[in-house]
Amino acid sequence: MVVLSAVPEGSSSSSSTHGYSPSTHAYRYDVFLSFRGFDTRHSFTDHLHKALIDANITAFMDDEEIATGEHLKLELESAIKASRASIIVISKNYATSTWCLDELVLILEQRMTSNHIVIPIFYHVDPNHVMKQQSSFGDAMSKHKQKMDEETDENKRSQWAQKIEQWNKALVEVASIKGNDVNGRVETEFIEEMVKDIYRRLHVRSVRPLLTGMDYSINFITSWLNDGSSHKADILTISGIGGIGKTTLAKHVYGLYCHEFDKSSCIEDISRICDGKFNALLDLQEQLCNSISKTSSVNAHDVSIYTAKIENALTRKRVFLVLDDISTVTQLDALLGTKGFHPGSKVIITTKDRWLTESCALFKTNTKPNHVEHFVEALHETKSRQLLCSHAFMSNHPKAGYAEVSDKLVKYCQGHPLALEVLGKSLYNRDVSYWEGCIEVLKKEVGSPVNNILRMSYNSLPSKNDKELFKYISCFFIGIDRDVSETILEACEINTRSGIRNLIDRCLLSIGKNNELKMHQLVQEMGRFEVHQESPDKPWKRSLLWSHKESFRVLKQKKGKGNILGLSLDMRMLENQKLGASFELKTDALSNMDSLMLLQLNYVHMHGSYENFPGELRGLCMHGFHLKSIPLDLPIENLVALDMSYSNIESIFASYSNPQPLEKRKNLDESCSKEKRLFGSLKILNLSFCKQLHIVGDFQQLPALERLLLRNCIGLLNICESIEQCVELVLIDLSYCKKLEKLPRNIGMLKKVKTVLLDGCSLGDSRIQIKEIGSLELCKTSNIYIKKRPSFSSFVGAIPSDLKSFTMSLPRSLVRLSLANNNLSHKSFPMDFSYLFMLKDLCLDGNPISSMPSCVRTLPRLEKLSMGKCKKLKSVVYPPHTLRELSINPYDVYYVEKVVFDPKMSALQLPFVNWVAYAPGSYEIEGIIKMQEMVNVEEKVLHSLGWNNLDSLNNKHMRTNPLKSKIQLFYEFGIFSTRYEAEDMPSWFSYRSVGPSISFTIPSSSSPNKLRGLNFCFVQRWKGLDKRSTYKYGQTPVWPMMTISNITKNRMWIYERHKDIVAESKMCWVVLSHWILGMNEMEGGDHVIINVTPRYDKLIKECGVSLVYDDGEEKEEEDALGYYKSWNHRIGGDLSPFQTSTGQYILNHKLFFTTMIGLLPYHREFVTEGAEFQVKEKGWFRALSPRKPDILGPACEGKEESSRSRP
Repeated sequence: MVVLSAVPEGSSSSSSTHGYSPSTHAYRYDVFLSFRGFDTRHSFTDHLHKALIDANITAFMDDEEIATGEHLKLELESAIKASRASIIVISKNYATSTWCLDELVLILEQRMTSNHIVIPIFYHVDPNHVMKQQSSFGDAMSKHKQKMDEETDENKRSQWAQKIEQWNKALVEVASIKGNDVNGRVETEFIEEMVKDIYRRLHVRSVRPLLTGMDYSINFITSWLNDGSSHKADILTISGIGGIGKTTLAKHVYGLYCHEFDKSSCIEDISRICDGKFNALLDLQEQLCNSISKTSSVNAHDVSIYTAKIENALTRKRVFLVLDDISTVTQLDALLGTKGFHPGSKVIITTKDRWLTESCALFKTNTKPNHVEHFVEALHETKSRQLLCSHAFMSNHPKAGYAEVSDKLVKYCQGHPLALEVLGKSLYNRDVSYWEGCIEVLKKEVGSPVNNILRMSYNSLPSKNDKELFKYISCFFIGIDRDVSETILEACEINTRSGIRNLIDRCLLSIGKNNELKMHQLVQEMGRFEVHQESPDKPWKRSLLWSHKESFRVLKQKKGKGNILGLSLDMRMLENQKLGASFELKTDALSNMDSLMLLQLNYVHMHGSYENFPGELRGLCMHGFHLKSIPLDLPIENLVALDMSYSNIESIFASYSNPQPLEKRKNLDESCSKEKRLFGSLKILNLSFCKQLHIVGDFQQLPALERLLLRNCIGLLNICESIEQCVELVLIDLSYCKKLEKLPRNIGMLKKVKTVLLDGCSLGDSRIQIKEIGSLELCKTSNIYIKKRPSFSSFVGAIPSDLKSFTMSLPRSLVRLSLANNNLSHKSFPMDFSYLFMLKDLCLDGNPISSMPSCVRTLPRLEKLSMGKCKKLKSVVYPPHTLRELSINPYDVYYVEKVVFDPKMSALQLPFVNWVAYAPGSYEIEGIIKMQEMVNVEEKVLHSLGWNNLDSLNNKHMRTNPLKSKIQLFYEFGIFSTRYEAEDMPSWFSYRSVGPSISFTIPSSSSPNKLRGLNFCFVQRWKGLDKRSTYKYGQTPVWPMMTISNITKNRMWIYERHKDIVAESKMCWVVLSHWILGMNEMEGGDHVIINVTPRYDKLIKECGVSLVYDDGEEKEEEDALGYYKSWNHRIGGDLSPFQTSTGQYILNHKLFFTTMIGLLPYHREFVTEGAEFQVKEKGWFRALSPRKPDILGPACEGKEESSRSRP
């Protein structure tokens, strides 16, 4: 099971449990199932319950018939509180049952007061009907009201009224929670997805299975990374055999700490990328430059030029680099150079050859960095078993009856993580006999265990189709977009829909963050080995030829026959061997390859007629093609994808570039139009980086075209109006076509276009206008959509004199639009973007906008908004409430001063880049942190905090001292705090203690006033610098850490205060804080201990506590602190993303921007158990609490400021 622990005495136990090891949590069940038995007991819910049990997740499934007559509320409350999560199956008759409605109320109450996870499933019902109580839900509530009206007993009638009010609110709330809709889904598949999601969510704070057994390595690398060295750069080399976990470790630590450096970059899979592409090293250098240098990358074709640029960037900034899978010294020299690093920089290198690092040029200079090595060992038997079981059983232990077979397989894998993962996934949900059969098969294999297991996983593929798909991908499609790959492979009569899913399930394939196909190098080598075994010594007898050397040999000797289905040759990859320098290849070398469907001939100059090319071609790639147009005799009747990037192409078809007289060209055009069926199958056309391409037309010959890629065609001037014939078009990429003067006016009429990429097209010289037009208006209108700006005198100097008239329309079907690096200002945007009502992804990176354009708020379905590297960006106010991902990455010293969210916002995924700046003055990211200068804080706010007399912070004194005027008030996690120079804390702290801790019991009082806050103050002074040289980062916090423990209620909050910018010019400082308390955090009789953990060079002289109660002026207090209390992630609100597996809360603003909670040595005084790193769920951030709408006030949609009360 996921978590199993004893229920406190007195709790009920009416359901069987399935589990193996106890936990310290007071949870008996993983999941509480709420459902309407009449609708789903013997169908959907029963199947769901069985699937949960099979996945080792305990589920409480109440029985209405058995439970009748028992005390309902006590029974349900006990079961719900003893569960970590609730699944609510909302079906047609759910609201007809008062039992179900009472369950719903109790579940939502538990959600409000604890970390209870609630997952609604809308079972063939509309969530809007639930929220608005329409259809069957309206009928049910009407019947309940009728029963209330018929009740003659006044007390019972009043109880009915209260119940109905609770039920109404509960239905509205549950409908607003992001749920899962069964409608239109195959129920078995839906249930499988649900179980996986539930398992994942219940494990959000456990260590990832891929990191199982790697605690020592993680701690070693983390210790090295945080060793406190700032005078020199450090390099760590992680070495080990393939598949042992080197990349996983490096990426894991990178994700945790990259935000703590000025610049960071993680470059994966360097060896394989360099082996597969001629200019790959240039591409990797460009990627590194873009990550660590603020200037735009140079357009270079020389490794040395890029190396010089990288060297300059590395010396200027404190960087964190991960160079994954280095295989040659040349790669290191190109990516690191010889000038050294800025002090404090860190570099992690993963490699199979540990000697490579100190062999590079950097280590032969006087700037040689510190170097540490770490060898990744195989897993021990216990951790190996845990990893195998996590994939095979979704548990840390084997199921009953599987212990013996599990042990045999663990021993066979010899601690290899990849082997254990692949094997575990392939055995998931299989019976013992199947496991025993696998053991017998593996015993007969020769070779290494990991290769045998990978081959067994391959052999277990259910069909010949899946095996062929695996071979195709391993030979030709790694790194290629999944949709593009599927289009080509489907044309080759390979079923990809189920096939790719099967490969992923067996750990033979994965999908990257950019939708590219990914495969572990060992898996790819195994796939290519299977093809190689078709004919080890005679490559022309194999089905697929991916080796450039072997492909060249086959073509040179003209041995290719009908058995070859795919062939790849890049002449540049053979330059070192000089195999093709003196030999001309002829097109007739392909004439006998009748079955050839995939052909790559990059930078190959072939002589002869192109009619010799095979007629069965589906995918053709010819980078560096030397002709000026596509040959008319090229047989492309069946061609689905054509890639002629980096070529000399001037136009697509010969008729367009033919300089013959008009009459002859007409005849040729007519001839071409008769042959337009020749291109009737083409779906993908890629002419990117064709510098000579000036015009693109004749689209009537491409009726099936789906993807048009013209990226970096720097000479492109025009695109023909005939593009309207491409009714199947879904993607248009015109990025960095800087000379493009106009787009066809009718492009907006295309109804299937989902993606338009216009990065770097110099649109800043124009104004974007968007409106819907009909065909008649289209005929009458010119220069629409993007027009010249008026040349008012106020614009002189701000706008180039050679303003272009850039005509553009945007299809209303757009889902993704990128306008990055276009020099777009606010005046470039229209007032309204609502015409793009399908748009979900908008990229405005690198534009000089000072705030989010107003038109963005008019996008009704926007889910992803990116405004990274916008130098002038200062505020983001009310992005659409539908947003699920927001990226406003800081640009060097620039930072966003204000981010304000819509109160109705969806749960948001924050980027893994820390937005929070160490900024002077006013600064706010709503829901995360708010900073104000103390001189500007309203008196009523200070009064509400109980800070009535701050002699040391006299405003007059601060205004005469520039340093003191920068004293700031921070607010985060429901905690106000400030720091100022003084030797004594305020006089009104009557309860004090010498040293770093204080212990007290909250007095019980008969006063009607409620405890609503706690003031805590401490005085710190310099300790001295005698131990500075031996200090290691992680032993103590960077700034004093405050820990409040409510011993009575077993709650603990560990607060790591945000660093402020005030310089320390004196020996003593006072830190004053106010902690807003909710209803359940503290009360009379609770025993509380507060500790301060100082920085290594500080001592805590004294600390004090003062309690703050309501004073009867409730309205005024609410007005003063109402906005602050509306924040969601605060004490008394939702702190679940900051909770450790053992229940403590780590309150550090950096955790808003990480995927994990990392426990450092100084945390271990208070968090003694649990893993070092605990995974958090994605997409959880919500700035304002959805549970307290009364204190938010009205929000003004589409305006720069809200009308709700804001300090």
